[in-house]
Amino acid sequence: MEDAHPGHRLMTRREPFAMGNIAVAPGTRATTELPISVLSNHTPITLLTHVVHGTRPGPVMFVSAAVHGDEIIGVEIIRRLLNAKPVRRLRGTLIAIPIVNAFGFISHSRYLPDRRDLNRSFPGASRGSLAAQLAHLFMHEIVRRCDIGIDLHSAGQHRVNLPQIRIAPDDTRLSALAGAFGAPVVLSSPLRDGSLRRAGRDAGVDMLVYEAGEALRFDEFAVRAGVSGILRVMREVQMLPRDAVAPARVTPARSHSSHWLRAPEGGVVRAFKTIGHWVDANDLIAVVSDPFGANESEVRAREPGLIVGRTNLPVVNQGDALFHVALVERAPHASANVDRIESQLQADPMFDEDEIL
Repeated sequence: MEDAHPGHRLMTRREPFAMGNIAVAPGTRATTELPISVLSNHTPITLLTHVVHGTRPGPVMFVSAAVHGDEIIGVEIIRRLLNAKPVRRLRGTLIAIPIVNAFGFISHSRYLPDRRDLNRSFPGASRGSLAAQLAHLFMHEIVRRCDIGIDLHSAGQHRVNLPQIRIAPDDTRLSALAGAFGAPVVLSSPLRDGSLRRAGRDAGVDMLVYEAGEALRFDEFAVRAGVSGILRVMREVQMLPRDAVAPARVTPARSHSSHWLRAPEGGVVRAFKTIGHWVDANDLIAVVSDPFGANESEVRAREPGLIVGRTNLPVVNQGDALFHVALVERAPHASANVDRIESQLQADPMFDEDEIL
């Protein structure tokens, strides 16, 4: 038997995959609910999971979204992923969790009711805060049963991210998976304490984080890049046949360092660049002015790079983050790659309307 990932938890014979109180037979799929808690009015809150159990052995992968409740773009990515034709030819097992933080999703909030950030609460504790208990449940029922995980995020409210993959530094395995995903940019960034990415790594799970779009908004380019990227990773680890998904035709730009350009003073910002644009050192990116336009402060690039995130809010205070600039290895072709990737996604036949509705 081929082993795409040495040491992964291959199932030697295809038995049903147990999730909650459901046993998912090979070649079938099912949705189940894992109890979390009840609201103050005793309305039950559960962790909805959808399991696709292939007929043939292979890796177990989870794809999660809305760990931050207002980052809804991953919900749409997972919906389309589960309806994508290549998934019908699945080897192994796919676990999809479109809404991890149901509390924040209902209230359009990043946080849980106690204002805790779930993505700073992993691996959690069975008797801790609500965030700790949810993190513990997710680790026990989902993460530790998997070989690979892809966690879907967006920028916060009033900000937008260029589609990008974030991985732990100096990990050749993750670097290869990130390249297969085919997002415009791959950022190597340190693991944060309490994050799902760190907890997954500590549990021996290969973890990718996809960042794209804006909180409480859908972005078609970001959604398509997410769906096709996940399918390519599944192809890379042999969960899907190689003829089921086209590989990425553009090599992502690689970055090991990035920084934010901040507002030099309060006022109204007029931006001349946006995500996906290349900037050279000292390029004028924006101007912050008073409401009358009598006083203006320029925002210029400190060094060459690719804009991978920006604020969408014109009203700023001094020190507010305006533009996220990544220092990339393949400059300045990275900006042209963004256009080529977008063109490829628009032409991809897997996104015919009758397949995504």
